[in-house]
Amino acid sequence: VQLVDSGGGVVQAGGSLSLSCAASGFTFIDYTMGWFRQAPGKEREFVAAISWSGSITDYTDSVKGRFTIYRDNAKNTVNLQMSTLKPEDTAVYYCAAASGGLYWNRASYNYWGQGTQVTVSS
Repeated sequence: VQLVDSGGGVVQAGGSLSLSCAASGFTFIDYTMGWFRQAPGKEREFVAAISWSGSITDYTDSVKGRFTIYRDNAKNTVNLQMSTLKPEDTAVYYCAAASGGLYWNRASYNYWGQGTQVTVSS
């Protein structure tokens, strides 16, 4: 099983970044996919999730209207398009796969990517 996160970088406030996660080694369509982030000195927090079909998505309040999660089941990828970035979005971002449970709860996730750093400068 492998989740490979990519796409992080340094961007100015107000800018955009697109994160990608490539999955392998498990049946991708059987899993809800999520993105979490962890800032220095803080706990890992839920950012966004998408159902197996892509028909249901949800976001933490602080990113609603700015971030979009989507998946391509043919390519086994999940992406997070981030726009209007703020300094408080600075964190390591992780994609994760959950076979069930509460999608906003990190304990529900079976597999995790290695993380990709996003830094937003003011």
